[in-house]
Amino acid sequence: MAEWTGPLEKVDNYRWRIPKSYKPGMRTEGIIYATQNMIAHIRQDQAPEQVANVAFLPGIVGPSMAMPDIHWGYGFPIGGVAAMRYEDGVVSPGGVGYDINCGVRLLRTDLTIDDLKGKVRDLTDQFYLNIPAGVGGEGKLRVDDNELKQVMRKGARWMIERGIGWPEDLDASEQSGCLDMADPECVSKDAIKRGRPQLGTLGAGNHFLEIQVVEEVYDERVAETFGITGKGQITVMIHTGSRGFGHQVCEDSLQVMQRAVAKYGIDLPDRQLACAPVRSQEGQDYLGAMACAANFAWANRQAIAHWVRESFERVMGAGAHRLGLQQIYDVAHNMAKIEDHPVDGVVMKLCVHRKGATRAFGPGNPAVPERYREVGQPVIVPGDMGRYSFLLVGTETAMKETWGSTCHGAGRLLSRHAAIKRMSGKEVQEELAARGIVVKAKGRDTLSEEASYAYKDVADVVETCAGADISRLVAKMRPLGVVKG
Repeated sequence: MAEWTGPLEKVDNYRWRIPKSYKPGMRTEGIIYATQNMIAHIRQDQAPEQVANVAFLPGIVGPSMAMPDIHWGYGFPIGGVAAMRYEDGVVSPGGVGYDINCGVRLLRTDLTIDDLKGKVRDLTDQFYLNIPAGVGGEGKLRVDDNELKQVMRKGARWMIERGIGWPEDLDASEQSGCLDMADPECVSKDAIKRGRPQLGTLGAGNHFLEIQVVEEVYDERVAETFGITGKGQITVMIHTGSRGFGHQVCEDSLQVMQRAVAKYGIDLPDRQLACAPVRSQEGQDYLGAMACAANFAWANRQAIAHWVRESFERVMGAGAHRLGLQQIYDVAHNMAKIEDHPVDGVVMKLCVHRKGATRAFGPGNPAVPERYREVGQPVIVPGDMGRYSFLLVGTETAMKETWGSTCHGAGRLLSRHAAIKRMSGKEVQEELAARGIVVKAKGRDTLSEEASYAYKDVADVVETCAGADISRLVAKMRPLGVVKG
């Protein structure tokens, strides 16, 4: 892909502007959160052009934004954030992506690294046996179409009603693990067919299940509020989404949206930005189907978290409550949410698109669980399987600048094809083993595709967000055992 040569104006050490004058038709400016060192790589693909293109969308308020993990995506860049007025703006499936409610769930424990001596491999093996993974993998939950519709409506609560998880998990989840605008009647038979066998599966690609150890605590007060007690503590991170169900919902919706663009006379610089007015039938149908996929994803992570707890019980010989396996939080990073935010001093109903971006609401916000409200919302940012991941917290600056949004991960440096050519899966596994990291993977090429060299250093990404004050560092965790699809 050709290097992007458009204008980028330095605002400060962490913000770069694409001026509204760059392309006729831009309704607002673009803002990319990045350091000087990041900009050269960001220019290597056309993701900044996608930031500019999003600024064409009807009803956009504030800038078209991108987080430091920005890279080329479908329509919107991955790392993109954009808000549209509910009354006269649009909703775009490209602003959510194919893996609707791809997200992260973080569990804490009372265990330390000393407690896991000689047991990391046993735990990783148990995860691998107990939690279905892999491309198109089928789960061990069997649901019929009517039960799947209940999953679409209830999200994580459907699992908990069946004893799969703890009731308190809901309070430690974005939106309590359910979007109430879900409408199963907006979901196609194809999506149901693809989704039904995949409920309770990890999937493949960049999805993972990871045993981690806390390596650094940056803010002791916030960390303690979140249940992080100090260095050496064991945590577990789950990263997955709505599987083939969400992919099919996106695919179906894009076909409808292409027709809607012509129907409503919407002029776009890129057909991948296909959209419809939020309040139109097409817009409401998409939001209803998207919410179904989001709820599927929350139910999916709920089941996996339950089996994680079971795995610990089997290996450690003690109950999950006794081991302190509480959920810190569950956050989405591919979603369009209807939210109220101040715009020019007036509170306005908006459709906030976050694609490869995490909600990062600040202290005092009523959408933050009561137990965390004084400090702000937990933000979970996975890195790669060879380095580290981070726990952050939302800020007031994020509420004012980014509609309460921050980064979601490391962001790819290499394509999957290029990564596979660089090193074999066996070589990656041996390299990780030499550093004390146990890895189990279903796919032959997964380890090569997901090796550290394929990703930006997530430390650079989170430190940029912290520098811009759109989230703050709380703790760093490094991997001990990893399960990949």
